[in-house]
Formats: sequence, C-alpha cells, structure tokens
Amino acid sequence: MNLRFKDIHKGQRCIIICNGPSINKTNMDLVKSEYSFCMNRSYLMFESWGFTPSFFVGSAMHVLRQFKTDILALPMPKFVDFKFRKLYPVEKDCYYLRLPPASDNVFVGDITLPMRVGGTVTYSALQLAYYMGFETVIIIGMDHRFSQQGVPSTSEVRKQEIDKDHMHPNYFPKGVKWELPDLVRSEMAYAQARAAYEKAGRRIIDATVDGACTIFEKATLENALRNDVL
Repeated sequence: MNLRFKDIHKGQRCIIICNGPSINKTNMDLVKSEYSFCMNRSYLMFESWGFTPSFFVGSAMHVLRQFKTDILALPMPKFVDFKFRKLYPVEKDCYYLRLPPASDNVFVGDITLPMRVGGTVTYSALQLAYYMGFETVIIIGMDHRFSQQGVPSTSEVRKQEIDKDHMHPNYFPKGVKWELPDLVRSEMAYAQARAAYEKAGRRIIDATVDGACTIFEKATLENALRNDVL
C-alpha cells in the first residue's frame, strides 16, 4: 500500500513542521502553499495557521493511544506506527510505518521496509519525505530543547498545567502520558539523515527560529524558500 507514495514528489520541496514553541515566531503564511508534514498534536494549530498540512506522521505511542479520535478526524493521509493499525484503519486514510525497537539509528529511505525511530517522530518524517522523492526538506519548529528534565524515553504523567515545551499550551495537558525526549539519540539519527540526503544529492535545511540543533545546515525560512542558501 505504501508503494503508491514512491517518488510521487520527486525533485520537489517540502516543509517538516515540528512542534516546538518557536513555531509561534515563524511566519506560517509562507508555508501555506508548500507541501508539508505535521506530526503528533500539531493539529491544535491548524485553525490559527489558516491551512491544513499535506501529510500527518505519528509514532509516539501515548499520542496515538490518547488522541485517536482527533487524529482519525484529520483530512490528510496519516502515517502511523504499524503496531497501532487496529486503532487506525485503512478506510480512514491511514498508512503504516514499521517502527520496531532497534538500538541503531540507520536511515531507511524505503517505507516499505522496517524503519528506525531515532528517538523522534521527526526522523520518521525525514525518511518518509525521502521515500516520496522530495529533493529539499526545510525543517521548522525543531527547537531541540526542553525545560522538562528526566531520563530520556521514560514515560510519565504530565504534572504541569501549561506545556511550555511545545507549540500549544495544551499540547500535552496535565494528566496525560508522554515520553521524555532523547535529544542525544535524535542528534545521532539526524546525522544519519543528513548523510543519506547528501549522498543522494538532496538537502535538509533547518530554518527553526533560534533552534538549538547543530546537525543540519541553517537558514531563515525566507531564505530557504528563496533558495538563498549557500
């Protein structure tokens, strides 16, 4: 079923919209006419953005379990972890990514094969964009910093009233489960993604406002969209 997406956007450009609070400092009007990927609970922002992204990607187990009704109502193709296929039927425009547990972060550019999680849903989106043939990927909202501290990848129940680490104050509200980020593993995975893209003559540009990740080449969103990047 995933074969239908092979190279459907070959040579084109897309934007991966991450969920950091810097999105609220980003000119989202520039994203409206672009192909775009959104992830997890980004749908909370669709109304304020004034547009619906092209694709949804979800791999976080707590998000897929706790917010199933919201996600199933989204109007775009939805790519979710194969383990949750019973919750996300194909008739709801759902497609499956095989994301088995793995200690390595090998970049898999073929979504018909088992992929790697890489500690972040953004890594799944990068592999998906590669499979679709996008030549240039621009990332926004990848702040790569969290005020919440703890053991990476540990599940916990949110105790804070306001979520300051994501684009919306109710992104992970008090009382829901979430998984603490693993920024070190994410960086290792991002390095694999950059190498794979560059080997294929493609690019990943990080246009996050004041983003802390140092793996990808940097540019403002405006310059990236004008191709004004060295």
